[in-house]
Amino acid sequence: MSAVRVGAGGLAMLALAWLGGTALQLQQADVQTPAHAAAWCVASLALLALAVVWGRRAATAAGRALALALAALGLSVGAFALAECRAQLRLGSQLAPELEGRDLVITGAVAELPRLSVQGTRFVFRPESARLAGGAAPASTPPSTPPSTPAPSPGASPGASPASSPASSPSLALPARLSLAWFHGFDGESLLSRPSQPLVAGDRWELTVRLKRPHGPMNPHGFDLERWLFEQDLRATGYVRPGARWLGSSGAHPVERLRQRVRDAILLRVEDSGAAGVVAALAVGDQAAIDRGDWDLFRVTGVAHLMSISGLHVTMFAWLAGALVGAAWRRSARLTLAWPAPAAARWGGLALAFGYALLAGFGVPAQRTVLMLAVVVALRAGAVRWPAPLVLLAAAVAVTLLEPWALLQPGFWLSFAAVALLMMSTPASAREEPAPARGTAAPSWFERLAAQARAGLRTQVVASLGLAPLTLVFFQQVSVIGFAANLLAIPWVTLVVTPLALLGVLLPPLWALAGWAVQGMNAVLAALAQAPVAQWTAAAAPGWAMAAGLAGGALLVLPLPWRLRLLGLPLLLPLLVPPIERPPAGAFEVVAVDVGQGTAVLVRTRSRLLVYDAGPRYAGESDAGERIVLPLLRARGERTVDMLVLSHRDTDHVGGAQALLDDLPVHAMLSSLEDGHPLLQAFRTRAAAPRSAGADPAPQPCVDGQRWSWDGVDFEMLHPLPPARATVAAEKPNARSCVLRVVAANGRRLLLTGDIEAAQEDALVARAGTRLRSEVLVVPHHGSRTSSTQAFVEAVAPRVAMVQAGYRNRFGHPVPDVAARYESLGVEWVRSDRCGAWTWASHTAQGVCERERQRRYWHLRPG
Repeated sequence: MSAVRVGAGGLAMLALAWLGGTALQLQQADVQTPAHAAAWCVASLALLALAVVWGRRAATAAGRALALALAALGLSVGAFALAECRAQLRLGSQLAPELEGRDLVITGAVAELPRLSVQGTRFVFRPESARLAGGAAPASTPPSTPPSTPAPSPGASPGASPASSPASSPSLALPARLSLAWFHGFDGESLLSRPSQPLVAGDRWELTVRLKRPHGPMNPHGFDLERWLFEQDLRATGYVRPGARWLGSSGAHPVERLRQRVRDAILLRVEDSGAAGVVAALAVGDQAAIDRGDWDLFRVTGVAHLMSISGLHVTMFAWLAGALVGAAWRRSARLTLAWPAPAAARWGGLALAFGYALLAGFGVPAQRTVLMLAVVVALRAGAVRWPAPLVLLAAAVAVTLLEPWALLQPGFWLSFAAVALLMMSTPASAREEPAPARGTAAPSWFERLAAQARAGLRTQVVASLGLAPLTLVFFQQVSVIGFAANLLAIPWVTLVVTPLALLGVLLPPLWALAGWAVQGMNAVLAALAQAPVAQWTAAAAPGWAMAAGLAGGALLVLPLPWRLRLLGLPLLLPLLVPPIERPPAGAFEVVAVDVGQGTAVLVRTRSRLLVYDAGPRYAGESDAGERIVLPLLRARGERTVDMLVLSHRDTDHVGGAQALLDDLPVHAMLSSLEDGHPLLQAFRTRAAAPRSAGADPAPQPCVDGQRWSWDGVDFEMLHPLPPARATVAAEKPNARSCVLRVVAANGRRLLLTGDIEAAQEDALVARAGTRLRSEVLVVPHHGSRTSSTQAFVEAVAPRVAMVQAGYRNRFGHPVPDVAARYESLGVEWVRSDRCGAWTWASHTAQGVCERERQRRYWHLRPG
């Protein structure tokens, strides 16, 4: 079966088979053995060989169709096998477990543009050699092949080896790329002084670090950090400890060094820090330079896609570059005779677009666009004119060849869906501009400009309507004002801000103009964001609702009669307002959220929601409330919090509370916070706002004996006792933790304990007695040795003990003897670092670990 005999439909079938095989491999919970992967490769080659032989001998349409089916199956198997082999290689480079948490001395180079933040710097480091600090490698760690010894770097101590380690110490096997953080003044054991000099891409350092395997929170509908690290080939994360030594500059990573030089120059020249971050993002792809507040504005107005180097930017750059190359080429008769100007323009535009994509970090959106442009240019060079949909499929295949895991990224589907929708929505009669009839005057410049404006408006309508369902599927939110905001932002960013940002590399004063342009745009976007309903948020929809919504969005933009298009509206409804499953009356559902080292628990009855603690503050600008709890609440369709219980003042319990108060109406608050705590004042201010009508503007203290009932579910506060105000201020915060008991109509119980310690446990046993008995216990103080006494555990007699603790946290929670105490009594022991978020329903008494439910081969299996 030769390629000449395969039509466009057959090529499309082969491309879809390849994509299907790749997608199937990405759904696997475990990778197979190398022998199995080799068997899949052999099977693929055999099927393709059989397809070729059969195709050459087939004399009928049925025979050719069978040959095509065999080829499609062979390609699908081959795609599966290739992705499987690449996954095995990537997983094989992961950090050895016995090296986690050890002080390691590593020598290497900064491999990418460092990301700056208030609390420090994050960067990718490529190690050359490594050893244990103050000792030899552990016997269980297979030594890697020692890298070739580089020449002494400028600035290195004379006579010292790069690693400054004894010659007898073998080099440890580390992943090829490490994600490191160098903290500057954030609390914790990694509290460090600043580096002796700024981190620069390509510079070599000797660093003392502590590493761990990739691990991140695992929550329903949440961001999968472990998948992102896997896609970036970052197989260990860690932080820098004191004792770093700069070894000088090197010629490595010149593109990243150039990106950093440009980024730093922009940040110095543009006065407004927010505008400078946007200009840097558009020039060199440093999205981390954009302020969090600006990101919020861009998301609400639906223009966030413009703030990263997307296909639109690369395509526009390629078009302008090609036009300039073509114009310059035509000025030389010798060049034109050697190579036609149109071909030179196409290849020149592609080469310059590739350079721009490299300068921008060569992210997946830029990769997709460059590959698509390369496919188009190569086909034109070979005098092959494929239909546009086939070119799109060929680009998708090329992307997955380069990076199979691109199929998991929302940007992949949004980019290709946007192009596909524009193709499908354009009537066949409009795809080619008709030539003016003989004797008819050519259209004037005004008519051409009006036609371009109409085409641009239509494109924006198609993108806004067609991509809205896909945006809801991925993010559970869509900008209502996005159409108007993009009408302004797309031409402004594409034709004004981005060209100024790029030309500033040659003429730096232009960066100031770009900054002013960003400030003006942001002012208009901020005004648009004040609309009463600027953004629509929906719960995560079930699969059938997603399919219906996507079909409805496509139907609305297809070139069909309006009577048929309007059928898309009812198909959109299940996605816009999805059905939400709630517990029956008299029952409750509990979600122990995976927030790392901290506590956050959702208790849901038929019509009410209680949030017990809001997780930790991770750093100066980041907390669990904004990053984890709020997205989870939105995905679950929660629009209000009926009661927020803050057990005590420790930041690993209340660090995310401010984000909840800022974003959602909170109707009531119980806490053990002292008078004057900022969260109490924040609640009073927001409870009095119109959007929180019906809220109690006065937060109440937790007191033993408080009781209420929601939907047939009883709530009772068991601790603390009401003390004198002076005693409250002097008492240890853990001792004041709010202890809440929840009882379903069928008698099943939940006990939430905060950080109470042994003394409070003994008092509860004496005071509450059998009322402590519960099926589910959220373990006190994260499994600390100060809590979970034998008497308390026996009094509660839980069937399941759930401990919320961070992976390899610095406190060692939960301690082994506490875990052994529960297990010796036959209690099921569930840990958030191994389970992820844990969901339990009182009416079924069944618990589900999110890490098991979402399990894929790139996820870590701690323990």
